[in-house]
Amino acid sequence: MPYDWQESPDGARLTAWPHRSLPVRGFVWVIGATAVALSLPLIAVVGTAVLWGLLPFAAVALGGLWFAITRTYRSGHTQEILSLSREHVTLTRRDPGRPDRQWQANSYWVRPLLRPGPVQDYLTLTDGQRELELGVFLTPEERRTLHGQILRRLADLR
Repeated sequence: MPYDWQESPDGARLTAWPHRSLPVRGFVWVIGATAVALSLPLIAVVGTAVLWGLLPFAAVALGGLWFAITRTYRSGHTQEILSLSREHVTLTRRDPGRPDRQWQANSYWVRPLLRPGPVQDYLTLTDGQRELELGVFLTPEERRTLHGQILRRLADLR
């Protein structure tokens, strides 16, 4: 699961991040395989003027794939950090290129909710005044599991 709990003497800390199915080593293989696949049809036209007509399209396709994958890697640096203690709960969301967003509330009033929403099994934290989404990039099963874990840890803190 793309989240990790860390225990501390005064509470617990959850760090959640989006799942990355293509590691960096896989990225190298995908780019290499695509380059080879795009160069195979070009071998037939080596030495002709047609090569210069097809070459820019192959380069744009390879460059577009490179750009798209590196852009998704950048979005993979998003993190949600939930700190639970006896006195307060703090949720910090870190997105690349944006300042950190932080929310804090008294841990006695905070409740995790699992309900229908923009995604299946939408997980939110509420203190009665505000409602914040948590783990929108997790799968529905992971959100259900995380909901139970947060309930147990909040109960243990009280």
